[in-house]
Amino acid sequence: MKHYSVAEIDITDRNWVAAYVNDVTPLVERFGGRYLARTPNAEKIEGQRKPPQIFLIIEWPSREAAMAFYESDEYRPYRMSRMTGASSEFALVKGEDINRLAQMGDESR
Repeated sequence: MKHYSVAEIDITDRNWVAAYVNDVTPLVERFGGRYLARTPNAEKIEGQRKPPQIFLIIEWPSREAAMAFYESDEYRPYRMSRMTGASSEFALVKGEDINRLAQMGDESR
């Protein structure tokens, strides 16, 4: 079942960003991930929270693929540089409808 990395990132120190984007993009793809969004253009429709500087969504073929990437030795130094140079919320979301009513990409009702 597909899973989605969803992150809200506020950069506090830009020194890590160029290497992260350059090196992590192909690493994500090598682990089976596909970027759906990596953008500062998130339009707030509801709520009180301030929109993040960067909104990120990555589609993964499975939880296992997402976690293999996140916990990999290759990603570890980039993850640490992001955590040091940014304030972020990072979640892994299962691609399902708990009510089993919505048609989900690769799942049947």
